[in-house]
Amino acid sequence: MENSTLTALLKAAAGKYPQRRAISVSGEFDLTHARLDELIQQAASCLVAAGVKPGDVVALTFPNTVEFIIMFLAVIRVRATAAPLNAAYTSEEFEFYLSDSESKLLLTSKQGNEAAQTAASSLKIPHVTATLPKANSDIALSTTQSESNSVLEIINQPSDISLFLHTSGTTSRPKGVPLSQLNLASSVQNIKSVYKLTESDSTVIVLPLFHVHGMIAGLLSSLVSGASVTLPSAGRFSASTFWSDMKKYNATWYTAVPTIHQIILDRHSAKPEPEYPKLRFIRSCSASLAPVILERLEEAFGAPVLEAYAMTEATHLMCSNPLPENGPHIPGSVGKAVGQEMAILNESGVEQEAGTNGEVCIRGPNVTKGYKNNPEANKTGFQFGWFHTGDIGYLDSNGYLHLVGRIKELINRGGEKISPIEVDSVLLSHPHIAQAVCFGVPEEKYGEEINCAVIPQEGTDIDEAEVLRFCKKNLAAFKVPKKVFITDSVPKTATGKIQRRIVAEHFLSQISTAKVPKFGA
Repeated sequence: MENSTLTALLKAAAGKYPQRRAISVSGEFDLTHARLDELIQQAASCLVAAGVKPGDVVALTFPNTVEFIIMFLAVIRVRATAAPLNAAYTSEEFEFYLSDSESKLLLTSKQGNEAAQTAASSLKIPHVTATLPKANSDIALSTTQSESNSVLEIINQPSDISLFLHTSGTTSRPKGVPLSQLNLASSVQNIKSVYKLTESDSTVIVLPLFHVHGMIAGLLSSLVSGASVTLPSAGRFSASTFWSDMKKYNATWYTAVPTIHQIILDRHSAKPEPEYPKLRFIRSCSASLAPVILERLEEAFGAPVLEAYAMTEATHLMCSNPLPENGPHIPGSVGKAVGQEMAILNESGVEQEAGTNGEVCIRGPNVTKGYKNNPEANKTGFQFGWFHTGDIGYLDSNGYLHLVGRIKELINRGGEKISPIEVDSVLLSHPHIAQAVCFGVPEEKYGEEINCAVIPQEGTDIDEAEVLRFCKKNLAAFKVPKKVFITDSVPKTATGKIQRRIVAEHFLSQISTAKVPKFGA
């Protein structure tokens, strides 16, 4: 039982490493593992006194603050379900997420969130704020200052639904994903094990904590290892303070999406630090990392860059390249399955041989039991005893997974299936291209044609003709984009992901509204 709930793992770390630093708010204060445990318990008592019951869903919308971490873990501690939400949502979006999750309470910082509060008010959901002025003060909730001792009698179960998130949905409206204590405990232990995280490790959180990448890989895996995390004082990633935080707090690693790696690299080119900390590894996940970017990161910061593969339904981690002492890390591959079974299946559910494309499927204790109130998605997502990721890929002879693309994002040009990831990688190998995104567009003759958006490197001048010349030299003719959009930005989701569907809609709408493809339901 002690390894099958996140709560028990955190309690064990606090018992084993009570005086080690758990969380630092950059330039402000530090909390030890023992103090964090006390604050979680105290906040949990306040929630019980405020009427939160096991099974209730509590929505939280905060910047990356210590109050968010304490309240998130306190919600889980009282056997309720935490539903973290992006603070940048509009009130209409908040209304959808609050009602879809059936939230009973909205928690925010003292500053509040107008859009979230408007939505909560229209749904008659009470709003409570949480504040921790300094390390040795109690956490203050706006509702009640009373606490309940009955929290000591609450025992967390592996089956408790602790976290409720929505998928980013490449083709349709977001699907609700319930994750249990067992899912969370399994995933953090997988991450701890593959990266050999210990109490000596330290990281700076650069990703939003309302998403599994930052929450599970950055924060919770560190805390259960007795390691420490630093929150930037701005409450979010800032390229200008990143390395000073990394050095000040003796960071040994960090995890980010390719977009952030690119920002860090750009800053390194324009304004390099006098020296960089010695890192054990750099991790990249949540979107494909082009081999050329991996190479530049390793060269700039002198640490192995380990690409991983994850999704919300798997409580984040599915695959990772290993640390150098455990095997090679292969550019263009997302590594080997970690702590779960993985197979490449064809449409009939038959396992494919090495080198053969098929759908990536997984099963294990980290995988959700199913989407909330969505029988259709559950029917397609869970077949032949496996969870179907919707990604196409193949395993090489050493068991490393190579992703080809989302099933629905593969571009079908007259029967030829084109991987947008492959074309992106070729474009990114051009010295004057900083970012590139390929996408399919409807076309009468072939059904679909390939277009791309390109962001030039700062200070360079590249045009469509040069991009096409480079593609013709490095790609088969049928993979060469028909049109190139030269731009200074591409639309991204809140977590820094690039969704090709949204990029396609954005650029095609600039040409003609008649040509915008209709995606999803």
